[in-house]
Amino acid sequence: MTKSEIIKAIASKKGFDRDTVSKELEAFTGEIKTALLDGKSVSMRGFGTFYLKHRAEKTARNMQNNTTIIIPEHDIAAFKPAKEFAVSVRDKSQKA
Repeated sequence: MTKSEIIKAIASKKGFDRDTVSKELEAFTGEIKTALLDGKSVSMRGFGTFYLKHRAEKTARNMQNNTTIIIPEHDIAAFKPAKEFAVSVRDKSQKA
């Protein structure tokens, strides 16, 4: 599902115009990004948690040039679904 499909679905279900939904969705995702950039996690009960995951420095190989490169340590954004959300997805996939 794409961002525009999400906007269209919310607008049709809630009776709002697409521009309003789009602005609210942008504000929502912007707040999540800001929190992660500040080193904070974002928890939504029943849905999950967005957080930063630290990756250590590692050595990798460039197969085209047959050279070794060092990938520096860095943080990446990650998402962990809430237990009840993960269980509902698992149960739905087992029924199919």
